[in-house]
Amino acid sequence: MTSYFFISLLGILILLTFGIVLSGKLRQQNWRLILAGTSIQLFLGWLIFQFPGGMSIFSYVNSAVNSLADIAATGSRFLFGTLALPPGSEGSMGFFLAFQALPTIVFFSAFIGLLYHIGFMPILINFFSKVFTRLFRTSGAESMVAASSIFVGVEAMLTIRPFLLRMTRSELHTVLTAGLATVSSNVMALYIFTLRESMPSIAGHLVTASILSAPAALVFSKVLLPETETPETLGTHIKVGYQKEGSFIEAIVKSSLEGLKLITGIVALLLSVLGLVGLIDVMLGWVSGNVFGIGFTLKDLFSYLFYPLILVTGVPFEDVFKIAGVVGERLIVTEVVSYQDLAQLLATGAIGERSAVIATYALCGFTHFASLAIFAGAITAIVPERTKDVAAVSLRSLVAATFASLMTACVAGVFYSGQSLVF
Repeated sequence: MTSYFFISLLGILILLTFGIVLSGKLRQQNWRLILAGTSIQLFLGWLIFQFPGGMSIFSYVNSAVNSLADIAATGSRFLFGTLALPPGSEGSMGFFLAFQALPTIVFFSAFIGLLYHIGFMPILINFFSKVFTRLFRTSGAESMVAASSIFVGVEAMLTIRPFLLRMTRSELHTVLTAGLATVSSNVMALYIFTLRESMPSIAGHLVTASILSAPAALVFSKVLLPETETPETLGTHIKVGYQKEGSFIEAIVKSSLEGLKLITGIVALLLSVLGLVGLIDVMLGWVSGNVFGIGFTLKDLFSYLFYPLILVTGVPFEDVFKIAGVVGERLIVTEVVSYQDLAQLLATGAIGERSAVIATYALCGFTHFASLAIFAGAITAIVPERTKDVAAVSLRSLVAATFASLMTACVAGVFYSGQSLVF
C-alpha cells in the first residue's frame, strides 16, 4: 500500500468538503446520500480492482466489449479499406479517427436501439433506477435519469419527459449533472478505439467508470445544490419511458441515422473548436511571449488551474501537470481530444500506468461547455417554461459533474496498486 492510496482516499474527502463549502448550505446536506453514494463507489472499486471474482468479471467485460468493437469495425473496413485497419494490423496505415473510431458510433447506436426494441435496455435501466432510489432516497425521476445516463446520452431526458415541467430546481440540476458526468455507450466505442492499443483493458475501465459516475453525479449534484423542496416522485420508482419502434428493422434504421447525426455533430464541433483553440493559442502565445518572455497555451493555463484537483486524485507527482492539462482542456475541446492526448502520452511513455488509469476515469464524462449547451438546450426544448431555472443551474451542474468525474478517479486511485490485472 503506497502513499498514493492515502492521497486518493483523502482526495474524496477534500472534493466533498470543497463541494459543501461551494454550496454554502451545510445544514441542508443529505448526509445519507453522501455516505451511501461514496460507500457504493468504494465497494465497487474494491470489487473490480481487488476482489478476484470482480477482476474476472472485469476481464470478461473488457474482452466482450473489445470483441463487439472489432465487429463494429467490419463495416468500416468494407467502406474504407486499409484506412480502417487499426495500428498493429497487417497493412495498417496508422490510426485515423475519421475512418476507424467515428464509424463505430453508427454500429453501437444501432445495437443500443435494438436492445431497446427487444426490451433488454429498459429492464437494465429500471434495475439501476430502483437501486438508486432505495439506496440514496432520491426521487424516482432523478434515479431514472441517472440510471439512463449510464447507457445513453441526451436521450436520457426523454425517459423522464412527463416530469420535467414539475421538477424542483435541485432535480433539474441533477438531470444536467448526470448527463454531463457520464458517457453514452455509442460514444464509448470511440474512446476504446483511441486508447486500446496502448491500454488493452480500456474497455473494462470505461464501462466501470460509466457505472461509478452515476452515483458520483447524484452525490455531487445534491452536495452543490441540496434539495429544499418536496419532489413529486420522491421515494417512488418510475418506469423508463421510451417509444418502441414498429419492428426491429425500423429500430436499427432509426438508431443508425441517429448515430450518423451524432458523428456529424462531433466532426463539426472538433473542426470549429480546435480551430478556435488554435487561434487563441496563437494570440495567447504572442501576448505572453511579449509581456512575460514565455509563451503560454490554453492547455498550459488549464494545467495550472487543474493541478491541485488532479494532485488529490493520487496521480504520481511527476505526472500531475501533464494529466492536469489533459483533464483541464476537456472543458473546451471535449473528451474526444483529451483521450487522444492521453493516448499520445501513453504511447510515448510520458506517463505511468497509474496516471493513465486515473486519467481514464477522470475523463469519462461529457463534462465540457459543448455538452452543457446540448443538454440544457434539450431540456428547454422539451419544457420551454423551465428555461430560466435551467439557465440558473447550468454552470453549477458543470462544476458538479467535474467533481463527480474526479471522485471516480479518486476511487480508481484508492484501489489501483500497479499489481492489478486490470491495466
